[in-house]
Amino acid sequence: MSKHLERDLENLQKQIVSLAGMVEDSIYKAILALLEHDRSLAQEVIEGDNRIDVLENNVVEECLKILALHQPVARDLRRIATVFMIAADLERMADLAADISERSIDVPIGHSVPEKLRRMTDLATGLVHQSLDSFVKSDSSLARKVIRMDDDVDRYHAEIINELRDEMKRSPDLIDPCLSLFTATRHIERIADHATNIAEDVIYLVEGEIVRHRPEAIVTGI
Repeated sequence: MSKHLERDLENLQKQIVSLAGMVEDSIYKAILALLEHDRSLAQEVIEGDNRIDVLENNVVEECLKILALHQPVARDLRRIATVFMIAADLERMADLAADISERSIDVPIGHSVPEKLRRMTDLATGLVHQSLDSFVKSDSSLARKVIRMDDDVDRYHAEIINELRDEMKRSPDLIDPCLSLFTATRHIERIADHATNIAEDVIYLVEGEIVRHRPEAIVTGI
């Protein structure tokens, strides 16, 4: 590897780690705003989304610049492809965090948040953190753990959606806040899905194997 390529890859790594940190913070604040009815915190997340968009664009531009200037191959090429894909997932996660914050503003103060939703948010934020940790550490074993744990988030998601539907049928006057929680729950489940995408990208980076849409590859890689 040339010194110029090594320098540019190190700079790219710093940029994607910085983006990941901003997105993880945004998700944490959005969920806290939802659970604690903190409208000022929700507004902070919404207003910060543009900064994340700008940084994501910078990461993409850096990937394209390295490809054009250095024409990397093998693992270096996989790293750039991985960063490119992770940046897209991070940007979408930030958009979902902003949407959760908007929904949290619509939930009246005093309206209870289902306890299962609190447990689901703990799982989802844990998956986000671990997926990013697996990338920073190039740890495909941790990435596989993240993918397997996503089933727990899906289970909570299905149970919460059913409970909110039942609540809206029992109490039509609660339809509006329940719909906001309904949407927020779906967004949290999608954030966990994006964390799983990142974990799959880490496996590709470390092992050179594409496991997306191939559940059997996750099992055989244990």
